[in-house]
Amino acid sequence: MLGLQLPTDPRWAELVKNDLAQLLTDHAWCEQKAASNAISMIVRNPELSELVAALTRIAQEEIEHFGQVVERIHARGWVLGPERKDDYVNELMAFVRKDGSREERLVDRLLFSAMIEARSCERFKLLTEECPEEELRAFYRALMESEAGHYATFIGFARQYGGRVDVDLRWKEFLAYEADVVRRYGKAPTMHG
Repeated sequence: MLGLQLPTDPRWAELVKNDLAQLLTDHAWCEQKAASNAISMIVRNPELSELVAALTRIAQEEIEHFGQVVERIHARGWVLGPERKDDYVNELMAFVRKDGSREERLVDRLLFSAMIEARSCERFKLLTEECPEEELRAFYRALMESEAGHYATFIGFARQYGGRVDVDLRWKEFLAYEADVVRRYGKAPTMHG
């Protein structure tokens, strides 16, 4: 379903098992950024009522996920660490068109969002299999299903609002680009590390 061309390096799961505090802190901030991304798209496209409604729900879910991750951090006696730069996301953002038609820019932003959701879904699946804590495995299963839904929503809207853009071709380009990017990651105990 996700179409990712390169799976996460299995060594990543070993890294996160040994540093759940760093994983959870990074994950919390990823959820906050996902909520901000949805809100940013609403601000840029207020006239697309169906998109606004769907992105409002996604933003609410993402900020709820942020709170759920923070609860798990606090339950372990840890504190939420500082937000960190996400090089993986920044490299993907570099692929998003800054010029071209409004349709092209919207499609790219939606596909960018779908790509992050797809990779997160894949990483959450690994956590459901590899995480040392049963409670976290169940938590990541629920989040995996949520991310899969968000992925489908973003892809669906890219197709709906794509107009003259060949969305399937552009998605293939995103997949190829992301495979090259992710090849350099999976070496730190963070969501995209």
